[in-house]
Amino acid sequence: MSVMIREAKYKMSEERLQELKDELFFLQTVREKEVAQQIKEARSFGDLTENSEYDEAKTEQGKLYAKIAEIKNLVENAEIVRVSEKRDTVGIGSRVKVRDLESGDEDTYEIVGSQEADPAVFRISDDSPFGKGLINGKKGEVVEIEAPAGVLRFEIISID
Repeated sequence: MSVMIREAKYKMSEERLQELKDELFFLQTVREKEVAQQIKEARSFGDLTENSEYDEAKTEQGKLYAKIAEIKNLVENAEIVRVSEKRDTVGIGSRVKVRDLESGDEDTYEIVGSQEADPAVFRISDDSPFGKGLINGKKGEVVEIEAPAGVLRFEIISID
């Protein structure tokens, strides 16, 4: 019996995918050569048992290989998300202005794929509870978001 394991897909824009490919290329060419050179130099210092430079270079190499593997996984399992053409409904790529119905505060968020989320600059993932609550919402609608503090209610003011 064969069991298929579904690889996780990482939602991102074409621009983010290209950034990852560029970073992967840099790590596999320039950075890998730099680390190999550090190891070579550290070996030339003699006894490896008490050679802290060698240990540091090997640790750096391990981190580099882990980072390369991580980025390769993201690139190989990337799912390109297209910006929603519909401007009357919230989708990926939408800029949504919302009002917190409890506090009255208004904020504008951009809905992005999971690999581009950065809440500090109001870029939220469509996979986050807040993002999921806004997806497919329309101007004037009130959405309810489950949060640890309870249910939060937001009115969608505008969608760009």
